[in-house]
Amino acid sequence: MQRLIQISSVLLLATSLHAQQSMPQMVMSAHSLIEAEQQHGSSGTSIEPASTPVPMWMSDHDGWRLMLHANAFAADTQQQADSPRNRDAFFSTNWIMPMAQHKLGAGELTVRAMFSFEPGTVGNRNYPELFQQGETAYGAPIVDGQHPHDFFMEVAALYDLPLSHNTLFSLYAAPVGDPAIGPTAYPHRQSASEDPIAALGHHQEDSTHIAFNVVTGGLTYRWARVELSGFHGGEPDESRWQFEPSPNGHNIDSVATRLTVSPTPDWSGQYSIAHITSPEALYPGEDQARQTASVMYHHTFHAKPMGNMAGMDMGGMKMDDMANMPGMDMSHGLKSASATPSMNMAAEPTTDLSTTFVWGRTRSLSDNSKENSYLAEALLRFAGKNYVWTRLENAGRSNELLLTPGTRLPAGFEESPIGHVAAYTFGYDHDIALGQHLLAAPGAQFTVYRTPQPLRSIYGDTPTGEVLFVRFRLR
Repeated sequence: MQRLIQISSVLLLATSLHAQQSMPQMVMSAHSLIEAEQQHGSSGTSIEPASTPVPMWMSDHDGWRLMLHANAFAADTQQQADSPRNRDAFFSTNWIMPMAQHKLGAGELTVRAMFSFEPGTVGNRNYPELFQQGETAYGAPIVDGQHPHDFFMEVAALYDLPLSHNTLFSLYAAPVGDPAIGPTAYPHRQSASEDPIAALGHHQEDSTHIAFNVVTGGLTYRWARVELSGFHGGEPDESRWQFEPSPNGHNIDSVATRLTVSPTPDWSGQYSIAHITSPEALYPGEDQARQTASVMYHHTFHAKPMGNMAGMDMGGMKMDDMANMPGMDMSHGLKSASATPSMNMAAEPTTDLSTTFVWGRTRSLSDNSKENSYLAEALLRFAGKNYVWTRLENAGRSNELLLTPGTRLPAGFEESPIGHVAAYTFGYDHDIALGQHLLAAPGAQFTVYRTPQPLRSIYGDTPTGEVLFVRFRLR
């Protein structure tokens, strides 16, 4: 029955991706940090390099600009370790993000939501991933598994107010959202877009991308931005279909600040720090300090011209409306007198490279113990339809991995660092068009791990994991 629920949910999501045929295909990109912010193509207020393409459906209705992004994987994972820790499963990781923008006063209002069907497409409240840990399933700490995302990943409103040609003031408010801590979270960054599973360092790098009662203010001048967030630090509980707070309430009790710089359209970097109050349900008295730093790079080497767009069904959008949109580039086939070189609807890349480098540190304020994680990702698209990628990690792990999976914490258990796991992932997939607006990409990836000495009696020296999958995406 659980397998039937998972398959049905995947089919439902794929069907929703294939709907709305009147909405035209767009590939958005930008030329500056301010343009990338106004585009709001990611979660929270996080930013990738301005040149990063954002595929979407787009339409226009009564002064509202309507957009839709979505991504889904139907995956089967197999694991090989010298222990009973092996666990195989079929599951789906997925998200869908509708967004609408409208002029309001001197600025622009954006309303955005993000949903995931993972509570129904991930069985047993976690999918297998060797050495992964964080949050709970059935009251026990998750060991060798990744929890599903909540159905409500984000419900947010954003307001952008230009103060001058080079200055932008922004406000972000979200009952569920992403505060100003860390890089763009792994489900939404281009360099990880073909990888169906979570990064091992997720809980040191970007685990706050689903937080409650987030309020963020930001000020951008030219290529630099500073932000300040207040949010509720407790992680969501296991009732992932419901729109509800964490076990310790919903008040704003945590704070984060982030500095983002983007000196050119191809480069973006950030440094952020946060004080997080009682994030883990299993350790309710433990607050954490977190630091992250990251650098992202994207470059398009070749792009497919958009060609003659005469006669294209633009879903009611006027040419002048399109020219005034952040990220519209009319330089590849669609011309308008009102278009400016800084507003770009990009031609679809056929060869481009996206990379991300991340350091994340979580420090317990109870005992000063620290866990550091390091990540390097790269995704190369070539010949338009082919993707190869790698994810290289060195992730700090705790002694929770010594516990038998599925068992509750023993009395008096104290979490402490136990070592670093190295993980080396390589993958490939290939796009196949399923109609005008939907791509499917069958693919595979392989991961080999290097086990730290204290865990080798459980896992062996070099366990491996393989994932076979089909990725679905709007275009």
